[in-house]
Amino acid sequence: MALQDYIRDIQDFPKQGVLFKDITPLLADPEASSFCVSELVRLTERQPIDKVVGIESRGFFFATLIAKELNAGFIPIRKAGKLPHTTLKQPYALEYGMDSLEIHEDAIKKGDKVLLHDDVLATGGTAKAACKLIEQLGGEIVQCNFLIELAFLKGAQKLRAYEIRSLLTY
Repeated sequence: MALQDYIRDIQDFPKQGVLFKDITPLLADPEASSFCVSELVRLTERQPIDKVVGIESRGFFFATLIAKELNAGFIPIRKAGKLPHTTLKQPYALEYGMDSLEIHEDAIKKGDKVLLHDDVLATGGTAKAACKLIEQLGGEIVQCNFLIELAFLKGAQKLRAYEIRSLLTY
């Protein structure tokens, strides 16, 4: 199945000059979504994984399904102020300023094998911040797993310390 056929390009979203990769057609098709989950799990080579961490918000779509397939727990990483319990916070740079991510401080135990998943690897700033949070809690990152990598933005360079796998590369 050609997953790229289910990715729609949206010109000038969310701002002028950006070509947005819209995954909603993929999510809307049950056969394509199921195939996508199988392929994302295949990328893990069935390594032992205790927790699958998904990054807000589009990373949640497939991270929960991957966790179910791997019989692992799902852990959300969210933008600041969205998680109800005590959190760790990690700031990161955006093109136009700063933002931060948070994780519950009891979400990962020392030595947990962790798969980090997000929908798109772009500049790598968000994924790098997520990796820092996981490691602060003592998690061992087995792999950073993405549906799409926008290679021209060179985000993988920020994640050189980790195994990176993507289903689609643009």
